Amino acid sequence: QVQLVESGGGLAQPGGSLRLSCAASGNIGSFNQMGWYRRAPGKQRELVATITSDGFVNCVDSVKGRFTISRDNAKNTVYLQMNNLKLEDTAVYYCNFWRPLHGDSWGQGTQVTVST
Repeated sequence: QVQLVESGGGLAQPGGSLRLSCAASGNIGSFNQMGWYRRAPGKQRELVATITSDGFVNCVDSVKGRFTISRDNAKNTVYLQMNNLKLEDTAVYYCNFWRPLHGDSWGQGTQVTVST
């Protein structure tokens, strides 16, 4: 079992910035992947960005150049720095942890609202 504790999120204006953090604890293993998904109102959950424990990054095209994912392996923590936020970034953001042969764990979700 892996437990995920998310922090960050909140309200920002268009063009503003927010930072999300997610700390993992429990059966972490030596290789894993952490990242963020989001669900906007009326839409399906979508991948935002993921990063493996050896640094491989994957992210959706709509956030490239604006969002940066990083992690601190010593703290088992993943970060999502979100810059130049847009109205369409409004969603509930979920932290995800994946480990081979063990599957996914999910955080409780944190609201990000971009509004004028």
